[in-house]
Amino acid sequence: MLNPPRIRLMGCKIAPSSFRPHVLARDHLCHWTAPISNTFHSELVRDFTLGDIMQLFNILLVSVEPITRENYGAGLLRFHQFCNSQSIPESCRMPASDNLLALFIASWAGQLQQQRLRIGSLACTCGTICIVHHGMVMPYYTCPQLGVKKLVPESSKCPHRPPVTLEHMHVLYHHLDLSNAFDASIFAVASVAFWSCCRLGELIMSSINSFDPSRHVARSANITHRSPANSISWSAFPIPWSKTPLSTGAKIILSRVDNLTNPMSALNHHISANAIIPPQAPSFAFETASGGWAPMTRPWFLARCNQVWKGAGLLELTGHCFRIGGAMELLLRGVPPDVVAIQGCWKSRAFLEYWCNIDSILPLFLLHT
Repeated sequence: MLNPPRIRLMGCKIAPSSFRPHVLARDHLCHWTAPISNTFHSELVRDFTLGDIMQLFNILLVSVEPITRENYGAGLLRFHQFCNSQSIPESCRMPASDNLLALFIASWAGQLQQQRLRIGSLACTCGTICIVHHGMVMPYYTCPQLGVKKLVPESSKCPHRPPVTLEHMHVLYHHLDLSNAFDASIFAVASVAFWSCCRLGELIMSSINSFDPSRHVARSANITHRSPANSISWSAFPIPWSKTPLSTGAKIILSRVDNLTNPMSALNHHISANAIIPPQAPSFAFETASGGWAPMTRPWFLARCNQVWKGAGLLELTGHCFRIGGAMELLLRGVPPDVVAIQGCWKSRAFLEYWCNIDSILPLFLLHT
């Protein structure tokens, strides 16, 4: 049974409209429409079968992750709130003219200065309007962000997340009980996430009931091992889903490193310590005291890591900090940036955000130019 729509928070109300039924934010993309969308749908029904039409919209939606749909839904709400405040007719909202988009973006300037919104929300809202236009096969004018970034107060800017460092990793190695099945899984996830610059969502799940074989790697995944003479040993295993290639999957590559936290050793130890895990179970599931098993989840993983770090007087961190820290460590070791980008499956310039110690990293490459 679907959960009923939640009561809107203050500031999230919108004037009633037959085009915008009261649904969860994640469903705005599906259920909110515009006058032109009715025409678009009528033309589709006239020329194509219902099955073809449903396939079209399913493909459009599958390209947007559930959490992103929530953010996009909130962005679409803000756009229509602005249109209501300016008495913009429904027929003039979609497709949105370049002038309307510019005025909408300009309206954010005052809110940013009042420290009520962050600049990231602006980019998200522009992405929302773009995908809605694509979904209705309408022309879309590039969302102009004008000079809004210059108006963002310091208090509204998100600080860069700190990286997991080798010190954090060594503390885990020394303070986790690696003879314990749970801790063995914790350390394996940490080592693989760090040295392979993984997203945690590529290795473990958000909750114990969220395992999906089409998205999460299972114990049955084929692990390839190579130990060529006079070269670096490595292992690799496929994952069915990744944020960038989506359902085409990707490969997690583990290279042997001369360090206590060598990911190949950590993974092999986890497999040995959790030998009873069935093939269809999540890859980093662990044996329980009752003789059964349980999947490793993101909350359990982060809680255990932060428990160890806090006890050692280190900063508590979030899951994405492993990816940041791994990239930084590889760069500090002189690994070429393009190789690090491939290791972490980066497809955009977002990778540059991970150059935390730029003053230490840049000279390593300038010396060779």
